[in-house]
Amino acid sequence: MEHIKILMVDDHPIIIEGYQNVLMATKKDDQTLYIDTANNCDTAVAMIERQSKKYPYDVCFFDISLPGSEDGRYTSGEDLALLAKRLMPRAKIVILTMFNETFRIHNIIKEIDPDGFLIKSDLTSMELADGFQQILKSPPYYSSTVSNYTKKRISSDIYVDDINRKILHLLSQGIKTKSLNEYIDMSTSAIEKRKKQLKILFSIDDGKDESLLKEAREKGYL
Repeated sequence: MEHIKILMVDDHPIIIEGYQNVLMATKKDDQTLYIDTANNCDTAVAMIERQSKKYPYDVCFFDISLPGSEDGRYTSGEDLALLAKRLMPRAKIVILTMFNETFRIHNIIKEIDPDGFLIKSDLTSMELADGFQQILKSPPYYSSTVSNYTKKRISSDIYVDDINRKILHLLSQGIKTKSLNEYIDMSTSAIEKRKKQLKILFSIDDGKDESLLKEAREKGYL
């Protein structure tokens, strides 16, 4: 009998219920699934830290858009995925997201290199069931939108790294640029330079932070 420990993190309980029902209904006869669920970063971090010490998860499903942690250290499913990879290196990491924008797909593949990457609008029950079994046996498994993207992988290296995401997140919280170095271990001039690069990356013509944040939201970075 194969015992598979699973963590599912999504802020919509009905979506988690749907995933659970599909996996339980389609699992192989020799598989036993143990599923923990969380709907925000704080709960997920506590579960990952606790389980990593005793019985690490075999598979972790992370939605990208999640309520951030109280201390501000974890702001998305990407942050949780990186934590899980560090604490449970053998766990299979699966990203599920509504974002189907090529910037975002590129970024997640480069930063996380997930074992499964599923765009929610691609998903049918059968695709989730098949994908789960493939992720267990021979990852990676990408749903159709991601597969199509990787086939025509854009050559330009459009990449928003962890520090840039943190800059965007802090700006969106109303933190002024001159105060960002209280939260990020960089000089104000280095932070300014990154902001300029982000504005070029997102084609911001008016140079305004509001325009940058609006574009970053539309592209799925906030």
